[in-house]
Amino acid sequence: MKRIQTCGAMTLGVSIVLIVLYATLNLENSNSHNPVGVDTSKHPSIHVRDRDLKNQSKRENVAAPLSFVHNVSVSADFRESIPQNGAYWNRLLYSALSNLDQGGNPFSQPSECKETNKELLQTNIHDFNSYPLLFQSFLQWMNCRSPAVLINQPDKCMFSEGGSKNPAFFLFAIKSTPGNFEQRQAVRETWGQERVLNGLGVRVLFLLGRSSPDDPDLSSLLSYEAKHFGDILQWDFLESFLNLTLKMNAFLHWAVKHCPHASFVFSGDDDVFVNTPVLVKYLQSLEADKISKLYVGHAISQSSPLRDPKSKYYIPLSFYDGAYPSYAGGGGFLFSGALLKSLRSVFHIIPFFPIDDAYTGMCFKALGVSLEGHTGFQTFDIRAEDRENLCAYKELILVHQRSPQEIKKLWNGSHNPLLTC
Repeated sequence: MKRIQTCGAMTLGVSIVLIVLYATLNLENSNSHNPVGVDTSKHPSIHVRDRDLKNQSKRENVAAPLSFVHNVSVSADFRESIPQNGAYWNRLLYSALSNLDQGGNPFSQPSECKETNKELLQTNIHDFNSYPLLFQSFLQWMNCRSPAVLINQPDKCMFSEGGSKNPAFFLFAIKSTPGNFEQRQAVRETWGQERVLNGLGVRVLFLLGRSSPDDPDLSSLLSYEAKHFGDILQWDFLESFLNLTLKMNAFLHWAVKHCPHASFVFSGDDDVFVNTPVLVKYLQSLEADKISKLYVGHAISQSSPLRDPKSKYYIPLSFYDGAYPSYAGGGGFLFSGALLKSLRSVFHIIPFFPIDDAYTGMCFKALGVSLEGHTGFQTFDIRAEDRENLCAYKELILVHQRSPQEIKKLWNGSHNPLLTC
């Protein structure tokens, strides 16, 4: 009898263990396919594993396929500035405009990221095989309008300062790369400090793609950095100079969803020095009629594509034929937060272009927003003889291409109360 009782007890124990094990495995399996199910309010940074990217993409990017573009028209001024000819990009543009004018979607391609068939490009671009490999890669992924989010900061713009949940604030959207930790840290310690400055809140995000498979895997370090600082946004597209347009597009989608109340947005590189107090002073001096349609920076006018294949700015004639509309130098420029939705929409009308600052200028022109040049933005640096003079930076808003050490030196020196200019 005792033996029967013992066997029964053992059977019951094993059954309980199996039930618990089965439930655990079921729960793990369910969670591994539901990254969006994580409570983002408790996790300011979410790192999504590669195996989850497909499902993440489907959930994060369920935006109605381009339906919002019908709320935006493309200005006649922009249409007249781009020649209608046989170059591939020019043909894509006028095909999109024709579809838009007829009430259809500008692009027939799916909104999800999908590599374009190489044969299609070879058929439409007679000298495609002569393009640099990086340019070929851009063309194959130039319709990547909805990349999966790898690291997110959904609560970045939900903050409380001085008793107000949503004060007026501007957002620094800084283009960085996975390996540029030192540059990011210099920004955090200087001009990118998150605070309230003269009643205007400051928020900072660093925008990243993913590293090349040939580069060291920094995903664990980035995940830790994102959780520690709460300022990393990363998407699943290859980090490269020619993919900065994809990065800007991904940011606009994110900002419209998670940061729609930003008063102003600063888009810039992680190697710039920004005089934040001067920037805030400029914003607070704006007249009311300028605030809603602001696009300001170092104006680059009457510029044409570079045709030298050795240049990183190289644009083949068979790809784009024409001059560039005026645009703000990509080292850093400002625009009104009220333009976020319209800008996101027009990014879905105008075909992606590999030079991001020129492309952004096209999109603002398409919206009928004029660029305002400002001498405080020094995208091409100041005179060599003035670069060590701290007083030369006192009234500037931005200077491009400074090392992390130089950024700290400029910040500490130009804000030293002992400095007399």
